[in-house]
Parts: sequence; C-alpha cells; structure tokens
Amino acid sequence: MKAIYKRELSSYFNNMIAPVCIAFLLAVVGLYFMAYNLYSGDPSFADALSASLFIFLVVIPILTMRSMAEDRRSRTDQLLLTSPITVTKVVLGKFFALLTVYAIPCVLFCFCPVIIKLASGSSGQVYWATDYATLLAFFLLGGLYLAIGLLISSTTESQILSAVGTFAALFILYMWNSIVDFLPTNAIGNLAATIFILALLCLLLDSLISSPKITVGVGIVGLAAIVITYIANSSLYESLLVNVLGKFSVSEVISSFASDQVFDVAGLLLYVSLTALCLFLTVQVIQRRRWN
Repeated sequence: MKAIYKRELSSYFNNMIAPVCIAFLLAVVGLYFMAYNLYSGDPSFADALSASLFIFLVVIPILTMRSMAEDRRSRTDQLLLTSPITVTKVVLGKFFALLTVYAIPCVLFCFCPVIIKLASGSSGQVYWATDYATLLAFFLLGGLYLAIGLLISSTTESQILSAVGTFAALFILYMWNSIVDFLPTNAIGNLAATIFILALLCLLLDSLISSPKITVGVGIVGLAAIVITYIANSSLYESLLVNVLGKFSVSEVISSFASDQVFDVAGLLLYVSLTALCLFLTVQVIQRRRWN
C-alpha cells in the first residue's frame, strides 16, 4: 500500500493537478475569509468555511477523475490486479494519496483563527473550539467526497465521464435539503418511493454480486416487508422519506458546527461511515472486474 500511496501522490504533483487544486481551494476559502472575517469583522472562521462548500463541486471531480479511470484506460490496472497486493490496499493507497493532497490546504486553514486573533487584538473574541471543530468536519466531508469520486472513477475508463458523474453526485448532495423538500409526504406516495428505492438497491446488489437468484430473493422479501408494514399501519409511511433522508444531509453537519456551535458527533460518524461504505463499494467494483 505504501508503494501505491507514493506513486499516486507523486503523480498528482508531477502533472500539476494537486498544485492547481490546492491553489484554487486556498484562493476561494481565502476570499471568503477576507470578506467575512477580515473585512466584515466576523470573528468566526467557521462561517467562511460553511459558505465555501460549493468549492467541492469543482475541486473533487478534478482530483478524482483520473484516480481509477486512467489506470483502466491505459490498462496499467492489470499490473495492480495481478500483483501480490490486495485490492483493498490498492484502493486505500489511492484514497490516502488523495486525502494527503486535500489535507495540505486544510492544514493551512488552521492559521486563519490565529490571524483573526492577531487582527482583532487582545480584546477580540475568537471562537477557537467552533472554528477548529468546523474545520475537522470540513476535512471529513472532503474525505467523503473524495471516496465518492474514487468510487465513480472505478466504474469507467473515461476521465470526462468520471468527472461529470462525480460532479452530478456532489451536486445532488449539495442540493440535498432542497431535493428532500420536494418529496411526497402522504403515505401512498412514500410507499411508491420506497418500492422504487428498493428496486435501485436490488440493481446495485446485482451489479456487485452478479447473482440474479439472490437479487430476486432480496427484492421479494423487501417488497413483502414494505407491503405488510403498509397494510398493518399506513401512518408509518407519512413523511417517511423526508424524515429518513433528511438525516443524510451532509451539509447540515457543517451548519451544526458553524451556526449552532454544536459538536455533532453523529454527523462526524455519518461522514466516516459513508466514506468507509464508498471505499468498500470501490473494492467490490474492482474485485468484480478482476474475476471477470
């Protein structure tokens, strides 16, 4: 894994992808830092971080578009898949290389609260705990987005498709709260939507294990459970999707830190869990291609 990590990390700096992305992150967050904290006098750096989340829509697709797709296009992935190293270590090596590139601007952001303190003088107020807790959430959120980009990159050999797919996925997460507001709140609408989600999960399961019998079995059992539950107590389905999917709003975690000044442990666990899930799915995608 160490060799994969070094190879990937050096490649990002050799072709200017890492320097450009780091500079872009620093420039955009720096502009918000100047506007919010230095010019307007806002003592909380967390507000600048919360306002600049859109930057992930640009940086993450560029960083991750070649992570897996380029190896697959040039057929160098065959060397990795036939080497003694496990697929899990290959994926983790690539992920930690991406995470290292992203960690560089995050480390530099740690100086922003110090600058606010120096600019405000001895009597100025600085929200140290809130700022650094929000920066931790900002870093973990970026790690989650990197894992999503890595997963999408593993499904194609086209860097353009990888970048577009990653942008689309991150845009959906960015607009998650607005999308959830459009979901039906009546019981029958939530029933139909739940069945649709079950069908999507079955398609994902079939793509991972390629076993129609297991997929059909899971679909039948899931459909039976959904219908029986609806017949027994249809009121359970009222606003079900709004309540459940609303808990997966990744941007709300940042808001909890920045605006509410609450250390959202559950939100951080959500980031880590979803990151682990994306890395696991990436391994499964590559394993399936390996055995095929």
